[in-house]
Amino acid sequence: TERARKAVADEVAQIKLMMSQPRRVIKAPEPVAKPAAPAAPAGTLHKPAASADKKPADAKPGDKKPGDKKSIKSANVSSTWSDDAKKRGAPSGPKGRGGPSTGTGRDGWRAGGRSGGRRSHGDDRETNFQAPTEAIVKDVHVPETITVAELAHKMSVKASEVIKQLMKLGQMCTINQVLDQETAMILVEEMGHKAFAAAEDDPEALLADQGEHAEFESTSRAPVVTVMGHVDHGKTSLLDYIRRAKVASGEAGGITQHIGAYHVDTPRGMITFLDTPGHEAFTAMRARGAKATDIVILVVAGDDGVMPQTKEAIAHAKAAGVPLVVAINKMDKPGANADRVTQELVTEGVVPEEYGGESPFVPVSAKMGTGIDELLEQVLLQAEVLELKAPTEAPARGLVVEARLDKGRGPVATILVQSGTLKRGDVVLAGSSFGRVRAMLDENGKSVSSAGPSIPVEIQGLTEVPSAGEDVMVMADERKAREIALFRQGKFRDVKLAKQQAAKLENMFDQMAEGEVKNLPLIVKT
Repeated sequence: TERARKAVADEVAQIKLMMSQPRRVIKAPEPVAKPAAPAAPAGTLHKPAASADKKPADAKPGDKKPGDKKSIKSANVSSTWSDDAKKRGAPSGPKGRGGPSTGTGRDGWRAGGRSGGRRSHGDDRETNFQAPTEAIVKDVHVPETITVAELAHKMSVKASEVIKQLMKLGQMCTINQVLDQETAMILVEEMGHKAFAAAEDDPEALLADQGEHAEFESTSRAPVVTVMGHVDHGKTSLLDYIRRAKVASGEAGGITQHIGAYHVDTPRGMITFLDTPGHEAFTAMRARGAKATDIVILVVAGDDGVMPQTKEAIAHAKAAGVPLVVAINKMDKPGANADRVTQELVTEGVVPEEYGGESPFVPVSAKMGTGIDELLEQVLLQAEVLELKAPTEAPARGLVVEARLDKGRGPVATILVQSGTLKRGDVVLAGSSFGRVRAMLDENGKSVSSAGPSIPVEIQGLTEVPSAGEDVMVMADERKAREIALFRQGKFRDVKLAKQQAAKLENMFDQMAEGEVKNLPLIVKT
């Protein structure tokens, strides 16, 4: 109706007027001395008598007057009000009857009271708050493996934001999933922070101090010589003649199935030989940065010439940066041609000394024994040029040449000592395995109590089979060796879990080629 419409319009006008008025600023009252409370009215309007606490002096205990009961009640009530007001610390008296009030009317009700106080504080917070003008860039140190939750905590963001960013990068992850270092660093850079590769709480940092043997005196050591070449070119037969033993006859099919490590005492000095099969161990050692050998003897058959594995051996030797001594074998055969082999080797970049190169070429015959003495002389001559030295009194450091699991003796590892002296009873650390040396055997199977530099020995007592090419070092404390071994095991496991993906069809064949996927034969009956 018209009246209701007019009432609504009036109310809207009043609200607009109220909203357009400037806001009242309420300030906290300054602390002042508390004023004395005014005397509360006692009794009724007709009897403004004294306080209820005091009785009339002339009144007797037994006297009663009409109306006393009612007046006493009102006095008690008024005194109770005044006492409550004193306890609250506010002036007594009703709010609307002359007492202090924060305001009257609609505006006064809005400005005063508790709600008004809360409103004013909220307004102050809103006006004082300033949003950050630019994002904070953090320096995030990323270890080798880290979970999504830990990475989010380092960047001070929610884990859901990290998971969302991973989804944008095409990787589905959960909050507890382990990320490898490369993925985590890419993620940190994508989210606008600076990533640094770090290995936190790495107990292997203690090994750096123990690895220095500067305080020990170095003495000359025997050269470590690796015999390399193509299959069936006579590498093991050459070593047989040098050692005066028949190792090749005990091998199935004449193919070397293990790494032989021998040290031979010659009239000109001691030499340690490593016989490699297929160069896998040599490549693994070179990949770990371990210089396992000092000199390489490249065996080439005089009748076959340069073959594919010969080229591979030349590449390995050049990559390791070790000198080459070429032995042209099988010179007793009628079809042997040393000049043709020399020309083929020159084509591969191995130049003989006669042509101005650095590699000595020696024609030998492992069957007849011709040229063997000259070959050993060239090897020792190269060793003198290299001036090979190592400390003997220091704790031993070396390399795992080969390792296997023996049924009766447990994990057995062939160790090549590179510096220091390895003794029976020492605590050794080899990769992720450790143990106390219970027994040491030389290449002939005889028990020895110690082994110096360039001496290969077979040790027992490790907790598990180490990988070929792992560094070996003697630790002073078995507890520290166990701690480092467990740390390496956990790190290897975390890295493997972080990098492995679901066995999809596209990478299943790659894993099969690497030999990681095991074949399980099944017989389906129905």
